[in-house]
Formats: sequence, C-alpha cells, structure tokens
Amino acid sequence: MPSLLLIEDDDAIRTALELSLTRQGHRVATAASGEDGLKLLREQRPDLIVLDVMLPGIDGFEVCRRIRRTDQLPIILLTARSDDIDVVVGLESGADDYVVKPVQGRVLDARIRAVLRRGERESTDSATFGSLVIDRSAMTVTKNGEDLQLTPTELRLLLELSRRPGQALSRQQLLRLVWEHDYLGDSRLVDACVQRLRAKVEDVPSSPTLIRTVRGVGYRLDTPQ
Repeated sequence: MPSLLLIEDDDAIRTALELSLTRQGHRVATAASGEDGLKLLREQRPDLIVLDVMLPGIDGFEVCRRIRRTDQLPIILLTARSDDIDVVVGLESGADDYVVKPVQGRVLDARIRAVLRRGERESTDSATFGSLVIDRSAMTVTKNGEDLQLTPTELRLLLELSRRPGQALSRQQLLRLVWEHDYLGDSRLVDACVQRLRAKVEDVPSSPTLIRTVRGVGYRLDTPQ
C-alpha cells in the first residue's frame, strides 16, 4: 500500500483528497502548511508527496526546493493554474509532475501510480555511456564509479533514452513513455526533467555530450566520442 504525504492548506480539498486517495488504497498523511509538511517528512518516509503550490508561509515551490536538497522522493504539484510561470517554476524546483485544480481523485490516483511505476525494476542488463553506467537490475546509475541520486522520473527518462541509443525521441514520445500521459503541446515536463538530468550526468551541463538536443524533434542519448 503506497504511503503519501499530502500538503494542502484548503481544509475541504485536503479532506476530500485524503478520503478519495484512501479509498483508492493509499495510506495518506496530511499537513496544512509547508512547515508542517517538512516536519512530517522528517518523521515519516512516504513513497510520494502531493504538494499544493499556494501555501501559507513557505510556498510549494520553496518546499519542493528544500526537499530536493536532500531527497529524491517523487513530488506531484497541485496548481490552480496551468500557465507557464507556475508550471515552469514548479518543474524547475524539482517536481516530477503536476495536476491542475480542481483535482479529481481518480485522476490524481492515476498520476500517483504512474510516477511510482517509474521506480520499478525492469530487465537485468546494464548499459555504459562513457563514464556513465546504467544498471537496470539494481535501478542505479553511476558516474566515474560514484552513485548518482536521481528522482524516479529522471531515472525513467534516462532508461527510456538508453534503450534507444543514438535515436531521437520526440517530446510527445517521452511524455507517453515516462509520464504515461500526453499533454497536447506541453513539452515543459520533458525539458525541465532533461535540464535536471543533465546537471547530474554531464561533465559540462551547458555543453552536453550525452543527452543531446535534436532540434525540432526532441532528445537522444549518445556515447561520448
């Protein structure tokens, strides 16, 4: 049974989502502020965090940044708007996905399960790209022999690219493969995740040699020359 931490200041929304997610088979702990959520996170170890953007005191963006400093737990943002500013800031803060309010419990449950599947083990082979080694059995990635701390979404994106070395994958393909949904024209999830992933796997993130941009298409994973 997946354990969730729901951080939402609106009492009605928090209660409704807690009830719906519990009925869907999740264990749900709740907090009404960013401060309380961070405290609860230190006391517990949830499988995933559902985080409202507009919180009193510390907002959801800052909560997300603080979590990412020490933890790679998957985070889904709840936002009242789907405009560029809220979504881009949230994704750049380290969120794995977002859901626009009003939130339907079944939709959120589907997103939660999709995110959690990204961390599941798959085949037993491994792949090497220069100093980068991807172990699909252990679901680990090392660079120069040192473990990299990746979020489940970053790991899944890297796995999908590594299955097709040298092949360009469009943003829409990656949305379907990694996020399991297809927002029309919304490439922000992919671009933000690639940016975070490059910061961890590339020697010089601003001049990538592994995860290459294919102009007008998407991205591909190359073996360094």
